[in-house]
Amino acid sequence: MADESILAGLFYSSWRKGDTAMASFHYSIKSGKKGSARRHANYIERQGSHSDKKDLVHTGHGNMPEWAGNDPKRFWSIADKHERANGAVYREHEIALPSELSTQQQTELADRIAKNLAGIKPYQYAIHAPEGKLGGDPNPHIHLMCSDRLPDGIERAPEQTFARYNSKNPSTGGCRKDSGGKSPMELKQQVTAQRKLVADIQNRFLAENGYSTRVDHRSLREQGIARPAERHLGQRFVKEMADAEKSQYAQCRKDGKAASAPSNLAEISTPPGDSATKSQNQDKSS
Repeated sequence: MADESILAGLFYSSWRKGDTAMASFHYSIKSGKKGSARRHANYIERQGSHSDKKDLVHTGHGNMPEWAGNDPKRFWSIADKHERANGAVYREHEIALPSELSTQQQTELADRIAKNLAGIKPYQYAIHAPEGKLGGDPNPHIHLMCSDRLPDGIERAPEQTFARYNSKNPSTGGCRKDSGGKSPMELKQQVTAQRKLVADIQNRFLAENGYSTRVDHRSLREQGIARPAERHLGQRFVKEMADAEKSQYAQCRKDGKAASAPSNLAEISTPPGDSATKSQNQDKSS
């Protein structure tokens, strides 16, 4: 797993678009293969070998089938065992939460996002707020695990839930997969729609609670903004930065100027063996 205190440290930074204060929008989607769901659920809930991490804020789940007994651990364990080989057991949505909000407000927002993204599908989520290595401020974000199986009101045994879907006789097969039968273009459009949905939910919530900050799910290019995107420095290079450099870069992020940080900070983000070093090696080999 990545060091979230550093990874999340670049999730949420501010800048301005006209008179509106804008925050960087981070939303990634990953797939979890068969055999990984229960282990990942332990990770987001900071259980087992992850219990030493002290950044867990809140957990929640919903839409569990009756046979799971409202226990997401049992659901993921059965899914790991009976999902088809090479099939995705879950989709994980990792989303930065506005740092302006209080912990209670972030919890309310995360619950709203989880319910809207999951729909009728079984889901589990957790909020993490690790201390950022750049500036030391908390970096709240949500890990949402959603099953790809769509309940249809048919009672099934646990193992049948994850069997292949039978369109002609649904009661004899498993639950249909949300991604089943969709073309790459349709899946891409679905992701775009989900990103817009999350941005809209965040913006409505910020407005409801009196905050002027907004987010935009579109790329800078799509927004017609010419500034370069903020670079992810990475765990290795943040550790090599002096405290003064970390503070300077953190201030640049707060001011919306991280993309144009001083050159000495930009040089830190170039891994040894890259750029100039690679050029030198190529010169030697030619």
